[in-house]
Amino acid sequence: MRVKSGAFNHGALRQIFVLLMALIAFACSSEKPSDIDKKAWVGTWSTAQQLVEPGNMPPEPGLAGNTLRQIVRVSIGGTELRARLSNEFGNTAITLNAVHLAIAQGGSTIDRDTDTRVLFNGKPHVTILPGEAVVSDVFPFTLLPRTDVAFTIHFEQMSSDLTGHPGSRTTSYLQPGLAVSAAELPDAITTDHWYIIAGIEVNAPAAAAVVILGDSITDGRGSGTNKQNRWPDELARRLQQNTDTRQIAVLNQGIGGNCVVRECLGPAALARFERDLLKQNGVQWLIILEGINDIGQVNGEDEAAEVVSGLITAYEHMIATAHAHNIRAYGATILPFGGSFYDAPERALARQKVNEWIRTSGRFDAVIDLDAALRDPNNPNQLLPIADSGDLLHPNEQGHRMIAEAIDLTLFLHKD
Repeated sequence: MRVKSGAFNHGALRQIFVLLMALIAFACSSEKPSDIDKKAWVGTWSTAQQLVEPGNMPPEPGLAGNTLRQIVRVSIGGTELRARLSNEFGNTAITLNAVHLAIAQGGSTIDRDTDTRVLFNGKPHVTILPGEAVVSDVFPFTLLPRTDVAFTIHFEQMSSDLTGHPGSRTTSYLQPGLAVSAAELPDAITTDHWYIIAGIEVNAPAAAAVVILGDSITDGRGSGTNKQNRWPDELARRLQQNTDTRQIAVLNQGIGGNCVVRECLGPAALARFERDLLKQNGVQWLIILEGINDIGQVNGEDEAAEVVSGLITAYEHMIATAHAHNIRAYGATILPFGGSFYDAPERALARQKVNEWIRTSGRFDAVIDLDAALRDPNNPNQLLPIADSGDLLHPNEQGHRMIAEAIDLTLFLHKD
């Protein structure tokens, strides 16, 4: 979990106040006429957007003039889809000449019989202004639950500041020139990042979604590249295996290195709360598993106390805002980090205080006690050895499965 340097201070508290006021304003706003169209649409896959760091930019020859194929795994299925693409952090407009969606068959290979051209206002090309996102026209597509699909995009004009999701843990394929309908891209340059793609929605009136707001643990650090076994993926698998929860989609809004109350990597959870929860369609539930990065960089008891207070205030406002939008909010306790580079007495105590509030405050609609599920009973301040990726901070593949298995599926049986 990489974070920007700098101690938590009173300036950060002022930032919390500004962010909370924005949340309150949004919570009190009335429903817009366009919201009527959202009632049947449910996200089946999404990823949280951020400004791509210099070290995570696309490899040569870059995106402009070339084709990028990106693989994602959806959670629920449908027969009518639409796609969301983003230039939120761009500094200039970007133009996509062609966007295709197809069933992925491993590596860069797609099922050509499923290759579908995605249109925008009836046109195959679209320009996205800086700071904005676009939603495609509705298109027919037979999508089964937990299917791997390929976005293939031919880019024209690009922005030097790029919107994406560096922690894809999934290989993308960059092919020079135009190759959006190619069955495979054997000469492609590979990179394990996503760019521009933000979500897929299905027309599914009987379905609903759970958004998971988190940091690198939710983003999948410690899971396997191209295995799609982050803990939100494992939760989606469990939901599909249970007859009563097969219509529940899982939207992973984790960002590696993310903090709750101030900017570390990516926008703070408070700052992105509207985009990553409230603007997602069909959401009935929220799981918050975030705060370890806020805690893991404090220095001294006074600073630790400020962080505890800031996190609790932030959780309370996220819960209230979710409730104002008829979304149930579930709190997940923060995992132990004893022995890791975050370990320090004041930080360990801060984690305990935050977890105690999550468990006992009664503010969350339910508590998911991941600390209890993954801590070593012989050393409760550390992860179970079988669940540890090796850094004493992030769970490994088995740990990701254990997180998903610790979640009571009955939490998702009641929809508003």
